[in-house]
Amino acid sequence: MALILTYLGKGGSGSTTVAIAAAKQRARAGQRVLLIIHDVTPAPALLLGQGLGAEPAELETNLWAMQFQAATQLENSWDEVKTLEAQYLRTPFLKAVYGQELGVMPGMDSALALNALRQYDASDRYDVIIYDGRDATATLRMLGMPEILDWYLRRFRGVFQQSDVGRVLSPFLQPMAAAVLAVDWSGDVLDQPTGQVRSQLEAGRQAVTDPSRVAAFLVTTPDPGAIATARYLWGSAQQIGLTVGGVLVNGGSLEGDRATAFAPLPQVALPSVVEQGWEGAIAALPDPAQWAAAAPRPVSVDVAAKTVRLFLPSFDKSQVKLTQYGPEVTIEAGDQRRNLLLPAALQGKAVAGAKFQEQHLVISFS
Repeated sequence: MALILTYLGKGGSGSTTVAIAAAKQRARAGQRVLLIIHDVTPAPALLLGQGLGAEPAELETNLWAMQFQAATQLENSWDEVKTLEAQYLRTPFLKAVYGQELGVMPGMDSALALNALRQYDASDRYDVIIYDGRDATATLRMLGMPEILDWYLRRFRGVFQQSDVGRVLSPFLQPMAAAVLAVDWSGDVLDQPTGQVRSQLEAGRQAVTDPSRVAAFLVTTPDPGAIATARYLWGSAQQIGLTVGGVLVNGGSLEGDRATAFAPLPQVALPSVVEQGWEGAIAALPDPAQWAAAAPRPVSVDVAAKTVRLFLPSFDKSQVKLTQYGPEVTIEAGDQRRNLLLPAALQGKAVAGAKFQEQHLVISFS
């Protein structure tokens, strides 16, 4: 398994440049690095000084890079779908549809990128994978997919099972499945097909919330707009459980009140690559694993005190809305929602109150 890193910042703040410098630094430290760049324009190739393709190609010792191309990934994923269909259906009907003729619909590229990350991570060919997304908000939504999809699967499966339609159809689903499919789904037929999917989603969710597996770093310039955007992305990353390890200030440093805008995260000023070349930025970058390990955790639970603490920097109480549904609490902050499944000891207990304390939202239960 690899350490997956991403760099979040306002457009034009230099996140792609920082991602490339980080990839070069980790490769020179002896780690096998894959750099995935989502931008399909010629700009990344100009930065690197060489062309990029849809498959990883070695740029220098220990460093491979590729340009994410959604159409190619869709074609590869479609072949996997057809293989699975042939496994489970006696009469596959997708075999007449070819990946080469499929178009990429809006939103599909994020799902395809997440699947590509999963596959490259599972290959065990890389120690570090650096993902440079199309934009920071899209990257966060992509990394938040496992938790959101898992919630949809749990929620709507439960609603169907408890509905009149579900109760009427359930006795007939097993014999129908046995007649149509080439496998025997014994037991609860609804649990069997969703079990494998849920296990994959759970693995993805656990990876995103584990700083030894996935971590992000904020990239900003001294510009007030870039700082405000980075702070917003910081809070948004916490909403998906993603650890933010520190702040990289591109082409300058933060002075005065701006220097405390990201406390308690560590900060490093990076020299301009345009003015000084790659070497200065590579030398200034910290070890990402060490920074991520020391970063504040997005969520901590104290069962004895009946409290849940969520680290939500850049938000205040007026911007946060809490809703409780059964064993889950929904936290809405900005334009993001998080459905937090409570530990067993707190399930069934009502929210007694919530307050902000040192950038943490502290939720108390009765």
